[in-house]
Amino acid sequence: MTHRELENLGEHDLQIAGLRVWIHGRACPDATDYWDGNWLRVTAYCIYRSTVRVHGSIIHLREIVGLLRGCERLYQTLEGRAALECMEPNLGVELVAKTGGHIHVVISITPDHMSETHSFTDGFDQTYLPPVIAACKRILERFPMRGAEELPA
Repeated sequence: MTHRELENLGEHDLQIAGLRVWIHGRACPDATDYWDGNWLRVTAYCIYRSTVRVHGSIIHLREIVGLLRGCERLYQTLEGRAALECMEPNLGVELVAKTGGHIHVVISITPDHMSETHSFTDGFDQTYLPPVIAACKRILERFPMRGAEELPA
């Protein structure tokens, strides 16, 4: 993906370390049920020494809720972990608390899970969690959860 193509995507909706995620809309905009109605069409781009891009209907809103709740706990307690645990194998993020308010970040991203794997490790301190929390809240305001499925605690 060129720099110009990135600019055409506009401002990203979520950033965690070197990962940026743009949400283009619901995969099934007319669906009102929990499963089909909550899939998002996204572009995810991970920028480090190498870059990897994935796109498609690979994030479910339940996964955004899980990341939000995990990051809120992590920020409050500075213990444990938070994660974007995607059902689709193309994307995953794990944030693990370390000593002194440091957060260890592992990003897994692949456009083809049958033939490639890409994993990036990074870190930041707890002051980077509030923007992640705010981004998750904005996503959930823009795309409210549909259906009656029980949300993860």
